[in-house]
Amino acid sequence: MQISNHKDFNAGLLFILLGISTTVLARSYPIGTAAKMGPGYFPFILGFMLTVLGFVISLKNLSKGRGVRKRALIRFRPVVFVLSSIVLFGLLLLPLGLLLSTLLLILISSMASDEFKMKVAILNAFVLLIIVLIIFVYFLKFQIPVLPAFLGGRT
Repeated sequence: MQISNHKDFNAGLLFILLGISTTVLARSYPIGTAAKMGPGYFPFILGFMLTVLGFVISLKNLSKGRGVRKRALIRFRPVVFVLSSIVLFGLLLLPLGLLLSTLLLILISSMASDEFKMKVAILNAFVLLIIVLIIFVYFLKFQIPVLPAFLGGRT
């Protein structure tokens, strides 16, 4: 037997692992019955259902015949750009403020796409900046600098 889709097969295995571990951990709590559920009933049932789902997904991706597509290699460009943009955001948030660090985060992570266009990335960045400012600064009142330190940005 061969695996027809490695991603789905591996996701099924992950579901099985998480489902079994949840079911085992839930047994340490009183489970009860369907009429009188204990604190372990819901996690036990969800873990069992996740295990069954994992088996269905994994078995669905096993095939007997040929013509199985080969496993795709990991694409490093998206991984590098997205992870580096997140790390830079964390490092530059206090010195550059929320505006510039979010702008850099969006622009750098946009470069991960094969269809990258600077005009679209800048437009996305400004729309997302407005949303971030409304949510985190206006509604949630986060105590983070909005402007860079050299422009008088304070928490």
